[in-house]
Formats: sequence, C-alpha cells, structure tokens
Amino acid sequence: MNYIDRAKQIIGIERDALSDLSESINGNFEDAVNIILETKGRIVVTGMGKSGLIGKKISSTLSSVGTRSFFVHPAEAIHGDIGMMGREDTILAISNSGETEEIIRLLPMAKRFGLKMISMTGKTNSTLGKAADVCLYSGAKTEACPWDVVPTSSTTVTLALGDALALVVMEKKGFNRDDFANYHPGGSLGRGLLLMVEDIIHVGNRIPIVEENASMKEILKEVSVKKLGVTLVCDPEGKLTGIITDGDIRRVFEMVENPMNKKARDVMGRKPRTIGKTSVGAEAVKIMNEMKITSLAVVSEDGKPEGIIHMHDLLRAGVA
Repeated sequence: MNYIDRAKQIIGIERDALSDLSESINGNFEDAVNIILETKGRIVVTGMGKSGLIGKKISSTLSSVGTRSFFVHPAEAIHGDIGMMGREDTILAISNSGETEEIIRLLPMAKRFGLKMISMTGKTNSTLGKAADVCLYSGAKTEACPWDVVPTSSTTVTLALGDALALVVMEKKGFNRDDFANYHPGGSLGRGLLLMVEDIIHVGNRIPIVEENASMKEILKEVSVKKLGVTLVCDPEGKLTGIITDGDIRRVFEMVENPMNKKARDVMGRKPRTIGKTSVGAEAVKIMNEMKITSLAVVSEDGKPEGIIHMHDLLRAGVA
C-alpha cells in the first residue's frame, strides 16, 4: 500500500461527501435556523458514540458564538439527566442511522415536555428523522474505511453541518468579533481580539525615526539605541516614506562600496506595511505573518507615524 496515495483517497472520499452535503441543503436548514433563533432556553445536543463526540463539538461551537447550549449523553438522559432540560429548550439529536436505541428512548420524553427537536441523520425516513420537527440530512454515500462501516465521512459531514448551523445562527443574531472576544478572554485568540494596537505600541521618543537625508551613522545610531532592529524614515513634513531594517543595513555593507556615504533615502524600503492604532492586535499578527516581517509602523490618517509595534511586543502581550 502507498500510504500517501491512500491518505489522499480517504480525504477525497470525505471531500466528496462534503460536496454532496452542500448540494443537499434545502429549506429544512432554514427551518432549523429559525427554531434555534426562536428558542428561549438552550440547545440540548445529544448523540451516542462518535455522533456524541461530534455533538459535543457542535454544542461547544454554538455556545462560543452566542447560542446557549450544552451536551447531554442520551444514556444518562434516560436515567435522570433529562431533568437538566427545560420546557423552553430545543433538542438537537444526532444519529447516523436514526435508530440509535438511547436516542429513540428519549423521543417520548421530549414530546411529553413539549420540546422542539432538530435531528441530524443519514436516514431521513428513520424513526428519529420522522419524529423530529426538522430533519437535516447528514449522511454520506460511503464511509472512507474499506468496509464502509467506520464513522468517517458521515462524522465529517455532521461536523460541517453543525458548523454551518452555528455560524448562520451567529450571523443572524448579529454576534460580532467583539462579542466573540468577550467570550474568549483567557486565550491568545481572545487577547488578540480585545487588545488594541495602541495598547502595546512604542510611542514618543521610543519610536525609531530618521529623516530621508539622514546619514548612515545616524541610521546606525537610531537602530542601535531604540533596539527594535528597524527605523522609520520620514520626509520633511513628517510623513512616513520608508523603513530601514537591520537586514537592509547588512546588505548595504555587503554589496556597496563606501556604505557610510549612503543616505536613508538610498537604503530604505519604500513601501512599508502600516497599521492603525485602533486596529486589534490579531490584525497586526496576521499582517506580520503574511508579510514575514517583525515590525509595523503605526500611522495616522495623514500618514504620520504614531508609533511602531514589534512582534516581540505581541508575544509578550500573549497575542501571537
């Protein structure tokens, strides 16, 4: 067996299953979104085995983007945990076969409590599919394993469907990036969205700046004293026109005769990447990673430097 070819084949099978899922989305999806939006309580996600593991992730995603949700194990539910559910909750039940015993045993109790139910199943004509208020197809033509039995394509499809459901609901609710940051204050993701560039930039006399006609000696002094490995270059009006990195300086000394005769305008890069001080830290990280740079000039609307931010600042702040 060629391991790489087999891996590509498996991924291709799951990719095709996702393509089929996209084609199968219909009005039932819209109905499911509306049920969730109208739910005054919580979304109770349940599922056995691999479906349960996928269900936990879907529940977590819903909660993280503004829809209150929790996961309940169906076997525990029929032995008392159904008491965790309220009459204003909605059940999201996941079963590829639609005949999972523990899920089916939940159905009479859910109806007795008058709970709305959304199902995700690969068999829409199954007991679960027929019992649900809205049934979403989450099946796959074939699993990726050689025997077509190991939950692979079907779990991939279910996870993607859950993501689609959670994000469409999120957007409909108007849940935005600031809301997301408030829900994730503890990690680098949340800090990157909550922390503003102006909170961590170097300002005032801590900004390395030289004029366009500055000598190489002045450039070396500014880079050395400010200890950021760069200096910004400005025109006589104080507007940013370039940036010089320690790499630029090394190249000049390696390739140019009489490098000390050079001026800043001869050495600088003329299209420095910039960012506004009211941008979030995560945006600064994104730009630096994409451009493979370690510093960004922070400029005002009129193009004048207001500060400079270095990747080390973002690392110390726990953003990068």
